[in-house]
Amino acid sequence: MKKIFYSLFTLSIMLTGIACSEKENKEQESNSILKESKAPFGAPEFATLKVEDYKEAFDKGFAEKRADIKTIIENTDEPTFANTIDALEMSGKTLDKVSAIFFTLNESDNSEATTEIENYVVPKMTDLSGYIYMNDTLFTRIKTLYNKKESLGLNEEQSIVLENYYNAFVRGGALLSEEDKATMLDIDTKLGLASIKFNNNLLADNKAFKLVITDEADLKGLPQDVIDAAKCEDGTWVFTLDKPSCIPFLQYADNRELREKVYKAYYGRGDNNDSNDNKAIIKEILILRQQKAKLLGFESYAHFVLDEKMAKTPEAALDLLGSIWEPAVNRAKEERAELQKIADREGAGIKIEGWDWFYYTEKLRKEKYALNDEVIKPYFRIENVLQGAFDCASKLYNIKFVKRNDIPVYYEGVEAYEVLDSNDSHLGIFYTDFFPRASKRQGAWMTNFVNQRNIGGENVRPMIVNVCNFTAPQGDTPALLNIDETRTLFHEFGHALHGMLTQTHYPSVSGTNVKHDFVELFSQINEKWSIHPDVMPTFAKHYQTGEAIPAELIEKMQKSSHFNSGFETTELVAAALLDMKMHLIDDYTDFDCNEYENELRKELGFIPEIEYRYRSTNFAHVFGGGYAVGYYAYLWAEVLDCDAFELFLEKGVFDAETAASFKQLLEMGGSKDPMREYRRFRGADPNPDALLRARGLI
Repeated sequence: MKKIFYSLFTLSIMLTGIACSEKENKEQESNSILKESKAPFGAPEFATLKVEDYKEAFDKGFAEKRADIKTIIENTDEPTFANTIDALEMSGKTLDKVSAIFFTLNESDNSEATTEIENYVVPKMTDLSGYIYMNDTLFTRIKTLYNKKESLGLNEEQSIVLENYYNAFVRGGALLSEEDKATMLDIDTKLGLASIKFNNNLLADNKAFKLVITDEADLKGLPQDVIDAAKCEDGTWVFTLDKPSCIPFLQYADNRELREKVYKAYYGRGDNNDSNDNKAIIKEILILRQQKAKLLGFESYAHFVLDEKMAKTPEAALDLLGSIWEPAVNRAKEERAELQKIADREGAGIKIEGWDWFYYTEKLRKEKYALNDEVIKPYFRIENVLQGAFDCASKLYNIKFVKRNDIPVYYEGVEAYEVLDSNDSHLGIFYTDFFPRASKRQGAWMTNFVNQRNIGGENVRPMIVNVCNFTAPQGDTPALLNIDETRTLFHEFGHALHGMLTQTHYPSVSGTNVKHDFVELFSQINEKWSIHPDVMPTFAKHYQTGEAIPAELIEKMQKSSHFNSGFETTELVAAALLDMKMHLIDDYTDFDCNEYENELRKELGFIPEIEYRYRSTNFAHVFGGGYAVGYYAYLWAEVLDCDAFELFLEKGVFDAETAASFKQLLEMGGSKDPMREYRRFRGADPNPDALLRARGLI
């Protein structure tokens, strides 16, 4: 996914800045965070950064940002695009730098110290946001420009940036009374702190669980590489809730009782009635979000969020989800029946439950297609998969990637690459951070250390990060990926391409700063090259022999491409519906998230053997990140990516003309109308049936 930190500040804080005075430069030299980097391209010198310097650096950034905004507010000249919008886009250089470094590192290497800093910073961010968005004079300048934008001679990018600012100020409370502005500031502060608490509880719950196995018999069924990865020096085996550990356990462990324990722990994160419990926090967040939406004149928080997305209304998003739900759940019921037959045939004497689904699915996969991870993974060494992603991008977009050992990285195992265009000109820096650690949040995401911009005579290229949690190397065995992890690598790299290829002027619309339900198009379509039969042999090579993956194995994978699609689609759509419908509730007085999940399950006819992909208490996208009322976007964008890739299939997966046309979508960021430009690329509106075809549901 594309990581969204604090969306409230997308326009005002995560931007560029103005030059510092000589005195300020001297002050910065003594602060490790603010000190000017001497690394290539000004990349952060992570080894020199001191945690204790962050507060001072943030305070300096806040003060500078306020001073920049104050200059705009006090400008007595008639408002122009240059002295108002350009000035806003160029404000807050220090805060931009500090925020990007801190929040990126905090997600991937969290500690008590960084959590304490986060709690210190977020209220100050909310206060700064209020200073900006609720300032009548500043809003008047923007409104003046907005009201006469047709006569200003703006290009399309400038028009969109101006409209974005106007909408951001209105949504930020500019039209509220002074009393309501104060109320909204209080709401935003509480929301920020509640999200931090939610994430910290989830991380703590994830760390707290350990399944310690002392009896080797309890390992029966597990592949040797999974056993080796769990082996401890004291002779025990430890399994955690990190996906590379718990998912293989659910897939292969014969011990049903232990599978149940792991399954319930994974889906029960944040729901254990202890100090890490998230149920009360969820209720608090939902109430606060509803209060904010009502304050701004919206029927619900769902209406508030979707008003600026491509979907526009909850009804449109729900229509899409509803069109997928019935064929998905019907297919899932068929899959359940197949799994039950295997269990019955083996004399298990059980009714299939959630903790059996993964296990019997692997048996069915092996029975139908002679496929399992043990057969597939040896061909997907992580270095080869990454090179495969690089090679696809090179063929499609005429770019290349050069490993740079002279660019500092922030953790052992993180790697840095320079991205070059066809003329060997610098396009950006790309960091990879692929393996789990206790201090890293679960999941996979892309974010930036630096946003692209080309304004005020300064052309700044981006610094992009992909963070994942793949199975780490074990002894002499390299990191080997399963097919889902391979797709995830290509997925996040698709976001990275979106960030690194961008060619806009204004940072607020550069790269992945696009409508939320458009952003996943670029990640999801990139996955499709990873599984294409003509592409896979170019990078899928046996880690021991170097042999390319056999054609018959690819054929088996192609035949099984729709295998378990009912389960996969159902759990995804269910989570999207949970997110959407929770934010449409009128009254949260007696709200209990567990009860609501059960009620929705009954309403949907959601079979009990499948769980929501994320239950409320561990739904970090929604309660700990920027995807609230946005989880549907994966499916909204999937309509686009499936439809778009059908054109590549028609013309050729590396067809130069098609790739050049698609590259224009990657380069434009949010500087153009997305649907108009998609129609330009495709020659028609997207066909929703493309998604159902791709998932094998029709």
